[in-house]
Amino acid sequence: MKNRYENSVGLVQPQTCTFKEPIHLVCGRQLNEYQLVYETYGSLNENRSNAILVCHALSSDHHAAGYHHEDDSKPGWWEVYIGPGKPLDTDRFYIVCANNLGGCSGSTGPTSINPETGNAYGPNFPIVTVADWVSSQKNLMEVLGISQWAAVVGGSLGGMQALQWSIDFPELLRHAIVIASAPKLSAQNIAFNEVARQAIKSDPHFHDGYYYDYHSLPQGGLSLARMLGHITYLSDDAMGSKFGRALKANGYHYGYDVEFEVESYLRYQGSRFANQFDANSYLLMTKALDYFDPAKDYGDDLAAALAQTLCRFFVLSFTSDWRFSPKRSHEIVNALLTHNKPVSYVEISAHHGHDAFLMRIPEYITVLTTYMQQVAKECQL
Repeated sequence: MKNRYENSVGLVQPQTCTFKEPIHLVCGRQLNEYQLVYETYGSLNENRSNAILVCHALSSDHHAAGYHHEDDSKPGWWEVYIGPGKPLDTDRFYIVCANNLGGCSGSTGPTSINPETGNAYGPNFPIVTVADWVSSQKNLMEVLGISQWAAVVGGSLGGMQALQWSIDFPELLRHAIVIASAPKLSAQNIAFNEVARQAIKSDPHFHDGYYYDYHSLPQGGLSLARMLGHITYLSDDAMGSKFGRALKANGYHYGYDVEFEVESYLRYQGSRFANQFDANSYLLMTKALDYFDPAKDYGDDLAAALAQTLCRFFVLSFTSDWRFSPKRSHEIVNALLTHNKPVSYVEISAHHGHDAFLMRIPEYITVLTTYMQQVAKECQL
């Protein structure tokens, strides 16, 4: 057990916060009450200046570090980066990570009971946006008694949340750390999301999103959506080095069963995900990605959208990330420099593709640790 918990936050317990005041959503609807499930790691210092918000990506949740029980075989999704002596050092920081609205890990979402009907929301759950998530996170921030985040940190869709925080509540964070992200999706990325949604909606067990009522799950469609996602999260080099053209058995069988190792991997990942994630939540998350475009309200001028920000930015990208390429991070950096906003940028050489932001990469660990050490020094003031 000693090795298992070494440099880990150890056993953690999710918490639930219930909000009785309505939250008004960008889509024009509202939730009269809702819950957010979250986890915290580390402790608040005396002046409550060391709090960090970690925002999760599309299919992650509040469980960013540690273990839920002694037999838990899988730690939180960012275990490599959160814990004692790690880049997000829990000996120095108080870290908060919440499951986003619309998720399926305890926060109010499609699987939750709609108090107005007594049934699960299902497809009637309102469309949520990145701005809505930020609003709900601000409400959680107030409950926790935090007046300003030392930093808001996120990769991919989480990085979009960090950007949105800097725009919507500029005075409430000192640093925005945007990793492997983009100021909006490209047409190609929107296309990938639409194919994933169509895979889910075309499943005969989807029932227009009311599959709970039929005691069925669109596992085939959700599995296909996840398989597509995995292909886009990895680079060609990463897939080549991991699988190549390796066969599960000797020789070709000249049929349509699984023959290549990469086929087996994708089917396994798709099937596992389909048993863990809710299809309606997946639809919601991909639409939130599609709709994210903070420049839209500023005449499609990203520099204008970021002109009011007050925090310092740290933007990181990865050379092999073709889904959110370094070029997209350059757009953010250039927009910030237009108004002389303080920003640091690092492009990390890595072969992992988009998933690099989750991986143990020495240069990534070094640069993030160095930056967070400076954030920690500020917290002592």
